[in-house]
Amino acid sequence: MGICHGKPIETQQSQRETNTPSEFPSELQTPTKTPKSSSKFPFYSPSPLPSWFKNSPSSNSNPSSVSSTPLRIFKRPFPPPSPAKHIRALLARRHGSVKPNEASIPEASECELGLDKSFGFAKQFSAHYELSDEVGRGHFGYTCSAKGKKGAFKGLNVAVKVIPKAKMTTAIAIEDVRREVKILRALTGHKNLVQFYEAYEDDDNVYIVMELCKGGELLDRILSRGGKYSEEDARVVMIQILSVVAFCHLQGVVHRDLKPEVIKL
Repeated sequence: MGICHGKPIETQQSQRETNTPSEFPSELQTPTKTPKSSSKFPFYSPSPLPSWFKNSPSSNSNPSSVSSTPLRIFKRPFPPPSPAKHIRALLARRHGSVKPNEASIPEASECELGLDKSFGFAKQFSAHYELSDEVGRGHFGYTCSAKGKKGAFKGLNVAVKVIPKAKMTTAIAIEDVRREVKILRALTGHKNLVQFYEAYEDDDNVYIVMELCKGGELLDRILSRGGKYSEEDARVVMIQILSVVAFCHLQGVVHRDLKPEVIKL
């Protein structure tokens, strides 16, 4: 019996390993794509940045690969509503149906036409009080020390806030003065609040008579101590401030501008 020398049978796996890309049919090979130039724009060249659609599943050359998630474009959130919207609505209600941004700003003489600047306060201020030095000034008025000449406050040193009627050029300004006097009357009685005495008016001014605080402002006291209070002194002041705040809240009043400058000693 002889020995048969034959060619070993190649498996399909070995055939696949020995095949080279050149042995595949030309129609199965992926041709190299060249960028197309535009006939209208000869200077055109493709952008080096990836296109929005290169990662799209429909343009993937390998169908067996896992499809990538399409690119999502998120828009910026809408801007927050204007904080002045409620203020404009309040102004529109006070002025009627005219919107603030639609109405032109008239001159001072035109604003005062039709405004009622009569508050119903007592008259003859100069007969009851004698004004002295100015102790403070604000945007709409100034405050002076004064002394009572007759009546219940005769001989008493008081503070008088003078508000010129010439500055009351709108209905809102007039209403602010009415509300201020109303609040002062409602808060009378607390030992840590500046006491309201009475209100006067004449053709030119409104006079609000109050308790005179000779100790100055809390801010000046803090600065005179090097910008700080001891824990014990701060505790005494804070107890009084919180007591006043609680009393105001019980009366339905919120200060909204509480700071050392407005706290009198």
